[in-house]
Amino acid sequence: MKNYLLYLSAALVLFSCNISTTNKEGGAMPVAQYFNYGDTGVQSAGIRMIPIQTSAGVFHVWTKRFGNNPRIKVLLLHGGPATGHEYMECFESFFPKEGFEFYEYDQLGAPYSDQPTDTSLWTIPRYVDEVEQVRKAIGADSTNFYVLGNSWGGILGMEYALKYQNHMKALIVANMMASCPDYGKYAQEVLSKTMPAGVLQEIKDIEASGDYNNPRYMELLIPYFYHQHICRLAVWPEPVTRAFQHQDEAKVSKQVYTIMQGPSEFGIGGRLANWDIRDSLKYIKIPTLMIGAKYDTMDPKAMEAQSKAVQHGRYLYCPNGSHLSMWDDQQVFMNGVIRFIHDVDGGGF
Repeated sequence: MKNYLLYLSAALVLFSCNISTTNKEGGAMPVAQYFNYGDTGVQSAGIRMIPIQTSAGVFHVWTKRFGNNPRIKVLLLHGGPATGHEYMECFESFFPKEGFEFYEYDQLGAPYSDQPTDTSLWTIPRYVDEVEQVRKAIGADSTNFYVLGNSWGGILGMEYALKYQNHMKALIVANMMASCPDYGKYAQEVLSKTMPAGVLQEIKDIEASGDYNNPRYMELLIPYFYHQHICRLAVWPEPVTRAFQHQDEAKVSKQVYTIMQGPSEFGIGGRLANWDIRDSLKYIKIPTLMIGAKYDTMDPKAMEAQSKAVQHGRYLYCPNGSHLSMWDDQQVFMNGVIRFIHDVDGGGF
Protein backbone atom coordinates (compact mmCIF):
# COMPACT_ATOMS: atom_id res chain seq x y z
CA MET A 1 0.00 0.00 0.00
CA LYS A 2 2.84 2.39 0.88
CA ASN A 3 4.56 1.74 -2.45
CA TYR A 4 1.30 2.37 -4.28
CA LEU A 5 0.85 5.72 -2.53
CA LEU A 6 4.42 6.71 -3.37
CA TYR A 7 3.82 5.79 -7.01
CA LEU A 8 0.54 7.74 -7.05
CA SER A 9 2.22 10.81 -5.54
CA ALA A 10 5.00 10.71 -8.11
CA ALA A 11 2.48 10.34 -10.91
CA LEU A 12 0.50 13.35 -9.68
CA VAL A 13 3.64 15.49 -9.53
CA LEU A 14 4.56 14.47 -13.07
CA PHE A 15 0.99 15.15 -14.23
CA SER A 16 0.93 18.60 -12.62
CA CYS A 17 4.10 19.57 -14.48
CA ASN A 18 2.58 18.62 -17.81
CA ILE A 19 -1.02 19.75 -17.58
CA SER A 20 -1.79 22.20 -20.31
CA THR A 21 -3.40 25.49 -21.13
CA THR A 22 -3.77 26.78 -24.68
CA ASN A 23 -0.83 28.12 -26.63
CA LYS A 24 -0.80 30.69 -29.41
CA GLU A 25 -1.49 28.04 -32.05
CA GLY A 26 -4.51 26.77 -30.12
CA GLY A 27 -2.79 23.58 -29.00
CA ALA A 28 -1.63 22.29 -25.63
CA MET A 29 0.83 24.39 -23.61
CA PRO A 30 2.63 22.76 -20.69
CA VAL A 31 2.33 24.65 -17.41
CA ALA A 32 6.11 25.00 -17.32
CA GLN A 33 5.93 26.93 -20.60
CA TYR A 34 2.97 29.03 -19.46
CA PHE A 35 4.94 30.27 -16.47
CA ASN A 36 8.23 30.71 -18.33
CA TYR A 37 8.77 34.46 -18.38
CA GLY A 38 12.27 34.29 -19.77
CA ASP A 39 13.69 35.49 -16.45
CA THR A 40 17.43 35.41 -15.96
CA GLY A 41 18.93 35.39 -12.51
CA VAL A 42 16.57 35.63 -9.54
CA GLN A 43 13.00 34.53 -10.26
CA SER A 44 10.44 37.10 -9.11
CA ALA A 45 7.05 35.37 -9.57
CA GLY A 46 6.32 37.63 -12.55
CA ILE A 47 6.59 40.82 -10.46
CA ARG A 48 8.26 43.80 -12.09
CA MET A 49 8.57 47.45 -11.12
CA ILE A 50 8.21 49.39 -14.38
CA PRO A 51 9.80 52.86 -14.59
CA ILE A 52 7.41 55.64 -15.60
CA GLN A 53 8.57 58.97 -16.97
CA THR A 54 6.54 61.94 -15.69
CA SER A 55 6.90 65.71 -15.56
CA ALA A 56 7.84 65.31 -11.89
CA GLY A 57 10.54 62.71 -12.49
CA VAL A 58 10.81 58.95 -12.87
CA PHE A 59 8.67 56.71 -10.65
CA HIS A 60 7.96 53.00 -10.61
CA VAL A 61 4.69 51.07 -10.86
CA TRP A 62 4.10 47.52 -9.66
CA THR A 63 3.04 44.84 -12.14
CA LYS A 64 2.66 41.09 -11.87
CA ARG A 65 2.59 38.90 -14.93
CA PHE A 66 0.71 35.61 -15.23
CA GLY A 67 1.20 33.34 -18.21
CA ASN A 68 2.97 33.33 -21.51
CA ASN A 69 0.82 33.89 -24.55
CA PRO A 70 2.11 36.22 -27.28
CA ARG A 71 -1.38 36.27 -28.80
CA ILE A 72 -3.38 37.44 -25.75
CA LYS A 73 -2.02 39.94 -23.22
CA VAL A 74 -4.63 41.43 -20.85
CA LEU A 75 -3.83 44.47 -18.70
CA LEU A 76 -6.12 44.90 -15.69
CA LEU A 77 -6.91 48.50 -14.72
CA HIS A 78 -8.19 48.80 -11.16
CA GLY A 79 -10.64 51.34 -9.84
CA GLY A 80 -10.43 54.03 -7.24
CA PRO A 81 -8.51 55.95 -8.37
CA ALA A 82 -5.64 54.42 -6.36
CA THR A 83 -7.48 51.43 -4.88
CA GLY A 84 -4.86 49.02 -6.22
CA HIS A 85 -4.92 45.64 -7.96
CA GLU A 86 -5.76 43.36 -5.03
CA TYR A 87 -9.54 43.20 -5.47
CA MET A 88 -8.93 42.00 -9.05
CA GLU A 89 -7.06 38.90 -7.93
CA CYS A 90 -10.17 36.85 -8.75
CA PHE A 91 -8.99 36.78 -12.38
CA GLU A 92 -6.23 34.41 -11.20
CA SER A 93 -8.92 31.72 -10.82
CA PHE A 94 -10.09 32.03 -14.43
CA PHE A 95 -7.59 33.46 -16.91
CA PRO A 96 -4.76 30.90 -16.44
CA LYS A 97 -7.15 28.06 -17.35
CA GLU A 98 -7.82 29.85 -20.64
CA GLY A 99 -4.14 30.31 -21.38
CA PHE A 100 -4.39 34.11 -21.24
CA GLU A 101 -1.32 36.12 -20.39
CA PHE A 102 -2.47 38.87 -18.02
CA TYR A 103 -1.09 41.56 -15.77
CA GLU A 104 -2.16 42.81 -12.37
CA TYR A 105 -1.02 46.39 -12.02
CA ASP A 106 -1.01 49.13 -9.40
CA GLN A 107 -1.23 52.54 -11.03
CA LEU A 108 1.06 55.28 -9.73
CA GLY A 109 -0.14 56.38 -6.30
CA ALA A 110 -1.79 53.02 -5.54
CA PRO A 111 -0.44 51.04 -2.53
CA TYR A 112 2.10 48.75 -4.27
CA SER A 113 3.55 51.45 -6.53
CA ASP A 114 5.49 54.63 -5.80
CA GLN A 115 3.65 57.28 -3.80
CA PRO A 116 4.72 60.69 -5.13
CA THR A 117 3.23 63.72 -3.40
CA ASP A 118 3.13 66.05 -6.42
CA THR A 119 -0.62 66.54 -6.93
CA SER A 120 -0.12 67.69 -10.53
CA LEU A 121 0.34 64.01 -11.43
CA TRP A 122 -3.29 63.11 -10.80
CA THR A 123 -4.83 63.87 -14.18
CA ILE A 124 -6.40 61.65 -16.84
CA PRO A 125 -3.84 62.51 -19.58
CA ARG A 126 -0.94 61.64 -17.24
CA TYR A 127 -2.54 58.30 -16.34
CA VAL A 128 -3.18 57.55 -20.03
CA ASP A 129 0.49 58.18 -20.75
CA GLU A 130 1.39 55.84 -17.90
CA VAL A 131 -0.67 53.01 -19.39
CA GLU A 132 1.07 53.54 -22.72
CA GLN A 133 4.46 53.20 -21.03
CA VAL A 134 3.31 50.00 -19.32
CA ARG A 135 2.09 48.63 -22.66
CA LYS A 136 5.51 49.15 -24.20
CA ALA A 137 7.21 47.57 -21.19
CA ILE A 138 5.16 44.36 -21.43
CA GLY A 139 5.66 44.08 -25.19
CA ALA A 140 1.99 44.34 -26.14
CA ASP A 141 0.68 45.73 -29.42
CA SER A 142 -2.34 45.84 -31.72
CA THR A 143 -2.15 42.10 -32.33
CA ASN A 144 -2.52 41.05 -28.69
CA PHE A 145 -3.25 43.92 -26.29
CA TYR A 146 -6.54 43.72 -24.34
CA VAL A 147 -7.35 46.37 -21.72
CA LEU A 148 -9.87 45.52 -18.99
CA GLY A 149 -10.83 48.40 -16.71
CA ASN A 150 -13.24 48.40 -13.79
CA SER A 151 -14.81 51.58 -12.37
CA TRP A 152 -12.15 54.35 -12.57
CA GLY A 153 -10.17 51.79 -14.59
CA GLY A 154 -13.03 51.94 -17.11
CA ILE A 155 -12.57 55.70 -17.43
CA LEU A 156 -8.87 55.14 -17.96
CA GLY A 157 -9.50 52.34 -20.46
CA MET A 158 -11.90 54.41 -22.56
CA GLU A 159 -9.59 57.43 -22.53
CA TYR A 160 -6.62 55.24 -23.45
CA ALA A 161 -8.56 53.73 -26.35
CA LEU A 162 -9.51 57.15 -27.68
CA LYS A 163 -5.82 58.08 -27.91
CA TYR A 164 -4.07 54.77 -28.48
CA GLN A 165 -6.57 52.29 -29.93
CA ASN A 166 -4.19 51.60 -32.81
CA HIS A 167 -2.04 49.85 -30.20
CA MET A 168 -4.93 47.70 -28.94
CA LYS A 169 -6.74 44.50 -29.87
CA ALA A 170 -9.85 45.10 -27.75
CA LEU A 171 -11.32 47.02 -24.80
CA ILE A 172 -13.40 45.78 -21.86
CA VAL A 173 -15.16 48.36 -19.67
CA ALA A 174 -16.64 46.93 -16.48
CA ASN A 175 -19.09 49.01 -14.47
CA MET A 176 -18.26 52.55 -15.59
CA MET A 177 -20.51 55.04 -17.32
CA ALA A 178 -19.01 57.40 -19.90
CA SER A 179 -20.35 60.46 -18.05
CA CYS A 180 -19.55 61.35 -14.46
CA PRO A 181 -22.40 63.89 -14.26
CA ASP A 182 -24.80 61.12 -15.30
CA TYR A 183 -23.20 58.78 -12.77
CA GLY A 184 -23.75 61.37 -10.03
CA LYS A 185 -27.32 61.94 -11.14
CA TYR A 186 -28.03 58.19 -11.06
CA ALA A 187 -26.70 57.96 -7.51
CA GLN A 188 -28.71 60.94 -6.30
CA GLU A 189 -31.97 60.32 -8.14
CA VAL A 190 -32.15 56.51 -8.29
CA LEU A 191 -29.90 54.76 -5.79
CA SER A 192 -30.60 57.15 -2.93
CA LYS A 193 -34.30 56.33 -3.13
CA THR A 194 -33.56 52.70 -2.23
CA MET A 195 -32.41 53.82 1.24
CA PRO A 196 -34.60 54.37 4.28
CA ALA A 197 -35.49 58.06 4.41
CA GLY A 198 -33.95 58.57 7.84
CA VAL A 199 -30.66 56.99 6.82
CA LEU A 200 -30.46 59.07 3.66
CA GLN A 201 -31.14 62.28 5.55
CA GLU A 202 -28.43 61.52 8.10
CA ILE A 203 -25.93 60.85 5.29
CA LYS A 204 -26.87 64.12 3.60
CA ASP A 205 -26.48 66.00 6.87
CA ILE A 206 -22.98 64.62 7.37
CA GLU A 207 -21.99 65.50 3.81
CA ALA A 208 -23.47 68.98 4.12
CA SER A 209 -21.31 69.61 7.19
CA GLY A 210 -18.22 68.25 5.42
CA ASP A 211 -17.64 65.84 8.31
CA TYR A 212 -16.53 62.93 6.13
CA ASN A 213 -14.22 61.54 8.82
CA ASN A 214 -17.17 61.05 11.16
CA PRO A 215 -17.29 57.28 11.94
CA ARG A 216 -21.07 57.45 11.60
CA TYR A 217 -20.67 58.19 7.86
CA MET A 218 -19.18 54.76 7.13
CA GLU A 219 -21.48 53.10 9.68
CA LEU A 220 -24.35 54.15 7.44
CA LEU A 221 -22.72 53.68 4.05
CA ILE A 222 -21.43 50.13 4.60
CA PRO A 223 -24.80 48.39 5.16
CA TYR A 224 -27.04 50.72 3.17
CA PHE A 225 -24.82 51.51 0.18
CA TYR A 226 -21.64 49.42 -0.05
CA HIS A 227 -23.33 46.07 0.63
CA GLN A 228 -26.16 46.97 -1.72
CA HIS A 229 -24.27 48.49 -4.65
CA ILE A 230 -20.51 47.83 -4.34
CA CYS A 231 -20.37 44.12 -3.45
CA ARG A 232 -23.47 42.18 -2.46
CA LEU A 233 -21.77 39.09 -1.04
CA ALA A 234 -22.71 38.55 2.61
CA VAL A 235 -19.05 38.21 3.51
CA TRP A 236 -16.73 40.29 1.39
CA PRO A 237 -13.84 38.35 -0.17
CA GLU A 238 -10.49 38.81 1.51
CA PRO A 239 -8.86 40.45 -1.57
CA VAL A 240 -11.62 43.09 -1.56
CA THR A 241 -11.27 43.99 2.11
CA ARG A 242 -7.48 43.88 1.79
CA ALA A 243 -7.57 46.31 -1.16
CA PHE A 244 -9.72 48.84 0.69
CA GLN A 245 -7.65 48.48 3.85
CA HIS A 246 -4.37 49.10 2.01
CA GLN A 247 -5.79 52.13 0.22
CA ASP A 248 -7.01 53.53 3.53
CA GLU A 249 -3.58 52.98 5.12
CA ALA A 250 -1.64 54.58 2.25
CA LYS A 251 -1.75 58.35 2.75
CA VAL A 252 -1.09 59.24 -0.89
CA SER A 253 -3.64 56.69 -2.15
CA LYS A 254 -6.35 58.31 -0.04
CA GLN A 255 -5.32 61.74 -1.28
CA VAL A 256 -5.43 60.64 -4.92
CA TYR A 257 -8.91 59.21 -4.42
CA THR A 258 -10.22 62.41 -2.83
CA ILE A 259 -8.57 64.67 -5.41
CA MET A 260 -9.99 62.70 -8.34
CA GLN A 261 -13.28 61.25 -7.02
CA GLY A 262 -14.12 63.77 -4.31
CA PRO A 263 -14.91 63.10 -0.63
CA SER A 264 -18.52 62.01 -1.13
CA GLU A 265 -19.39 58.38 -1.80
CA PHE A 266 -22.71 59.50 -3.27
CA GLY A 267 -21.87 60.48 -6.82
CA ILE A 268 -18.74 62.16 -8.06
CA GLY A 269 -16.69 65.26 -7.34
CA GLY A 270 -13.07 66.32 -7.57
CA ARG A 271 -11.25 66.48 -10.88
CA LEU A 272 -13.59 63.91 -12.44
CA ALA A 273 -16.79 65.82 -11.66
CA ASN A 274 -17.37 67.07 -15.20
CA TRP A 275 -15.78 64.22 -17.13
CA ASP A 276 -18.03 63.18 -20.04
CA ILE A 277 -17.01 61.37 -23.25
CA ARG A 278 -20.38 60.04 -24.41
CA ASP A 279 -20.08 61.92 -27.70
CA SER A 280 -16.60 60.51 -28.29
CA LEU A 281 -17.48 56.82 -27.94
CA LYS A 282 -18.36 56.67 -31.65
CA TYR A 283 -14.66 57.04 -32.43
CA ILE A 284 -13.74 53.78 -30.67
CA LYS A 285 -13.44 51.25 -33.50
CA ILE A 286 -11.83 48.26 -31.79
CA PRO A 287 -14.02 45.44 -30.39
CA THR A 288 -15.43 46.68 -27.09
CA LEU A 289 -17.30 44.89 -24.32
CA MET A 290 -19.39 47.01 -21.93
CA ILE A 291 -20.43 45.32 -18.67
CA GLY A 292 -23.37 46.49 -16.57
CA ALA A 293 -25.04 45.06 -13.49
CA LYS A 294 -28.51 45.32 -11.97
CA TYR A 295 -27.40 46.67 -8.59
CA ASP A 296 -24.39 48.65 -9.78
CA THR A 297 -23.60 52.24 -8.84
CA MET A 298 -23.61 52.73 -12.63
CA ASP A 299 -26.85 52.70 -14.61
CA PRO A 300 -26.92 49.36 -16.50
CA LYS A 301 -29.06 50.93 -19.23
CA ALA A 302 -26.32 53.50 -19.81
CA MET A 303 -23.76 50.71 -20.06
CA GLU A 304 -25.91 49.01 -22.70
CA ALA A 305 -26.22 52.28 -24.62
CA GLN A 306 -22.44 52.64 -24.57
CA SER A 307 -22.07 49.22 -26.19
CA LYS A 308 -24.13 50.56 -29.10
CA ALA A 309 -22.33 53.90 -29.25
CA VAL A 310 -18.93 52.38 -30.07
CA GLN A 311 -18.40 51.03 -33.58
CA HIS A 312 -18.05 47.35 -32.63
CA GLY A 313 -19.62 46.77 -29.25
CA ARG A 314 -21.13 44.00 -27.16
CA TYR A 315 -23.08 44.26 -23.91
CA LEU A 316 -22.82 41.91 -20.94
CA TYR A 317 -25.48 42.17 -18.25
CA CYS A 318 -24.96 40.73 -14.76
CA PRO A 319 -28.44 40.24 -13.25
CA ASN A 320 -27.12 39.54 -9.75
CA GLY A 321 -24.14 41.86 -9.81
CA SER A 322 -23.21 45.24 -8.41
CA HIS A 323 -20.12 47.44 -8.88
CA LEU A 324 -17.81 44.48 -8.27
CA SER A 325 -19.77 42.05 -10.39
CA MET A 326 -16.59 40.05 -11.00
CA TRP A 327 -17.24 38.89 -7.43
CA ASP A 328 -20.97 38.92 -6.76
CA ASP A 329 -22.08 37.68 -10.21
CA GLN A 330 -18.83 35.92 -10.93
CA GLN A 331 -19.84 33.16 -13.34
CA VAL A 332 -21.84 35.48 -15.59
CA PHE A 333 -19.09 38.09 -15.54
CA MET A 334 -16.15 35.77 -16.14
CA ASN A 335 -17.88 33.60 -18.73
CA GLY A 336 -18.88 36.70 -20.69
CA VAL A 337 -15.40 38.24 -20.55
CA ILE A 338 -13.70 34.99 -21.52
CA ARG A 339 -16.11 34.41 -24.40
CA PHE A 340 -15.49 37.94 -25.67
CA ILE A 341 -11.70 37.51 -25.60
CA HIS A 342 -11.89 34.16 -27.38
CA ASP A 343 -14.25 35.60 -29.99
CA VAL A 344 -11.96 38.53 -30.69
CA ASP A 345 -8.89 36.32 -30.75
CA GLY A 346 -10.53 33.79 -33.04
CA GLY A 347 -11.93 36.37 -35.44
CA GLY A 348 -15.50 35.47 -34.49
CA PHE A 349 -16.49 38.81 -32.97
